[in-house]
Amino acid sequence: MAQPVASPAATRRSDFSPLLREIKAAGLLERRTAAYVMAIGINAVLLGLTWAGLAVIGSSWWALFLALPMGILTTRAAFFGHDAGHQQIASSRKLHDWIGMLHGNLLLGMSYGWWNDKHNRHHANPNHTDKDPDVGEGVLVWTLEQAEGRKGLEGWLTRNQARIFFPLLTLEGFNLKVSSIRFLLERRRTEKVEIGLMAAHLVLYFSALFLILSPGQAIVFALVHHMIFGLHLGSVFAPNHKGMEMPDDDCNWGHLEKQVLTSRNVNGGLVTDWMMGGLNYQIEHHLFPSMPRANLRFAQPIVREYCESIGMPYVSTSLIESYRMGLRHMHEVGEELRAG
Repeated sequence: MAQPVASPAATRRSDFSPLLREIKAAGLLERRTAAYVMAIGINAVLLGLTWAGLAVIGSSWWALFLALPMGILTTRAAFFGHDAGHQQIASSRKLHDWIGMLHGNLLLGMSYGWWNDKHNRHHANPNHTDKDPDVGEGVLVWTLEQAEGRKGLEGWLTRNQARIFFPLLTLEGFNLKVSSIRFLLERRRTEKVEIGLMAAHLVLYFSALFLILSPGQAIVFALVHHMIFGLHLGSVFAPNHKGMEMPDDDCNWGHLEKQVLTSRNVNGGLVTDWMMGGLNYQIEHHLFPSMPRANLRFAQPIVREYCESIGMPYVSTSLIESYRMGLRHMHEVGEELRAG
C-alpha cells in the first residue's frame, strides 16, 4: 500500500532542466490550435446529432439508448474544458477561460472556476493528503490515518470502499453539479458570468428533455446520462494516482520527483488515447501540463528514457492493472476497520 515515502527518497532532487530542454527542442510544447478547433468542432457536431436523434425518436423509452453517446460526448467536452484550464489550446488566457466556461458551465452545468481551482491545487501537490483535494478525506479515504476511528456509515463506506468504488462513480456527475453550485453561490457577487452560463445550461437541458420526452422518460434519461458521464469521467481519472507514492511535508522533492513518482501511465493505442482524453499519459501531463494533448504520446518515450537514465521509477501499466493497483490500495486502507 502506498504510504508517505521514507526519508532517503524524501531528500532526493533530480534535475528537470535537461528533460525540459529536450522536450522544447522537439517542439512538443508548441500549440496545436488547428487540431483542437477540429476536435472541438467534431464533438459539437456529434452532440448536435445526438440531440437531433433524440428529437426524431421523440417520446419513447428507446430514446434512453442515446444517453450512452450523450455521456461519452459530454465527457469529451469535459476533456476540452480541462485542457483549456491548462492553457493547452491557444495563446490567450481570456480565450481559454471562455472555452472552459462554454464547455464546463454551459455544456456540462459545472463550474469551470471551481474545477480549475481544485485541479490546479492537485497538480501543484499530487497525492499530498494535506494539499491535494483529490486525496483529502471524504466519502472515500486514502490513508490509514484518514480511516482511523471512522464509524457508522462512514466506517461501512471505508471498509467496503474498494468494492463500491465504481458504483459510487455513477454519482460523480451529480456531485460535480452540486459542488459547482455551492462554489458559485459562495461567490455570486464575482462569478456572475459563470452563474449565468450554468443557469442557461439547466434551463436549456431540462427544457429540451421535457419538451421531447414524457416527464418520467426525461427524468430517467437525465439520471442515466449523468451516471454514464460520472462513470466515464471518474474511470479516466481513477487510474492516474491511486496506489502511487503519497508524499508528506517532510519530502524535499523537486518537480520531477513530485510528478513522476506520484503518477501512473496507462498503456494503450489510439482508442485508449481517445477514450481517456490523453490522460493515460499522466506522467507527461503532470510534468508538462500546458503541453497539447495530442503531443503527449510523442513526449512519452523521451520522458521514459530520461527517467531510466537517472534511475527514477517510471510506472506504466495496462488499464486493468492500474485499476487493480488502485483498488488494492483502497482495500488495504480499510483493512483495520474490517479487522475490528
